[in-house]
Amino acid sequence: MSDYDVVIIGAGIAGASLAAEIAPHCRVLVAEAEDRPGYHSTGRSAAFWAESYGGPKVQPLTTASGPWLHSPPPGYGDRSFLAPRGALTLARVGEETLLDVFEADFAGTGVAMERWSRDRLDALLPGLAADIQAAVYEPDCQDIDVGGLHQAFLSVARRAGAAIALRAPLERADYADGRWTITLAGQQLTTKWLVNAAGAWADPVAARAGVRPLGVQPFRRTVLQIRTSPVPSPDLPLTLGVRGDYYFKPEAGRLWLSPHDETPEDPADTAPDELDMALAIDRFSHVVDWKIEAVEHRWAGQRSFAPDRLSLIGFAADCPGFFWFAGQGGFGIQTAPAAARLAATILLGLTPDAMLSGIDAQMYNPARLA
Repeated sequence: MSDYDVVIIGAGIAGASLAAEIAPHCRVLVAEAEDRPGYHSTGRSAAFWAESYGGPKVQPLTTASGPWLHSPPPGYGDRSFLAPRGALTLARVGEETLLDVFEADFAGTGVAMERWSRDRLDALLPGLAADIQAAVYEPDCQDIDVGGLHQAFLSVARRAGAAIALRAPLERADYADGRWTITLAGQQLTTKWLVNAAGAWADPVAARAGVRPLGVQPFRRTVLQIRTSPVPSPDLPLTLGVRGDYYFKPEAGRLWLSPHDETPEDPADTAPDELDMALAIDRFSHVVDWKIEAVEHRWAGQRSFAPDRLSLIGFAADCPGFFWFAGQGGFGIQTAPAAARLAATILLGLTPDAMLSGIDAQMYNPARLA
C-alpha cells in the first residue's frame, strides 16, 4: 500500500494541468483508466483559444490563461502554445440583434470585438451566402497546440515527482479519519485528497467514492475534416454561426467542420453519428458555395457540463477530502492554466497570485449545486 497526498483521477488536460501545478508541493499520483493520457476529449479538441467561447462567466478563466499560453513559464519549453487565427461570428439578415446581444455580453470585459459589414467578409470568405451580411470579428482568437500543451503539463508534473499510472481505473474509494483508501486496477493505496478530473466519467467517479454526483452530463461533439474547392486560405479565421449551429477553421490545407452538435450520451468512447455529419455538410453549404470534394476524416468527443454549464472547481459539499475539477465543457483546454492555478490554490490553501486577480472562485464552487 502506497501513501500519497493527492490522487487525481483522469490524465486529460484537467488532471495533467493540476498535477503540474501541485507536484512541486506534495506527493501526487495521476490515475488514468486508458492506455494513454488524453485519449478521449483532450485528444479530440478542435484546438482554439477564443475569449468569448463558453460565455462571459467562462471568459475570466480564458483571459487569465492567455498570457500563460503565449509565454509559458520556465520548464514548458521556450515557445508559445498559441498561433494567430482570429474568429468571425456570422449573422444572416434578421440575426443582427443576436450580434448585438453577443457584443453586449462582453462589454467592459476587455475582449476585443469589431463589427464587420459584408464588404469586409467577401475578402476573407469567397462565395459567401448572399443573406450573410454582418459579423463580429475577434482579432485575438488563437489556435492552440493541444498535444504540445498536454504533453508539457505531463512532463512538468513528472519532473516535479508526480507518478502517472495508466490502465488504472478507479474501482473503489473509502473515506475515513481524514484519508482515502482507494483501489486502482486491483492495487490499494491511500491519499489525503481525491481529485475528480475524470471528464465525462466525473459523476460515476463521485458515486464510486460515495460522494453525491452533481449532474455532470457528457454531450457528443462531431468534427469532420473535409477537402474543398477552393482550398481554404491558411489565414481564414475560425468561422462560427451566431446561433451556434456550425463552426469551421482551416487545418493544413483542409477544413475542420462541426455542426456544433450537443447530443447527451452516457460516458463512452464516442463516435460520429451519420445524421450529425450530414447536418454539418448541409449547414456548411448554406454558408459558402464551396465544393466538398471529400470527407477525409471524422471523429467525435464528449464535452461534459455541470447543469449550469460552469466548471466545478472546489471541495465537495458532502465530503471534505473529495475535490471536483470537472465540468469544463469545450473550454477546458483554453482555460487550463488559470483553472489549474485556481484549483491548486483552493486544494492546497495557497495564496492567490496575480494570475487569479479578478476571478471569482465562488462562481465555480461545487457547493453552488448542493
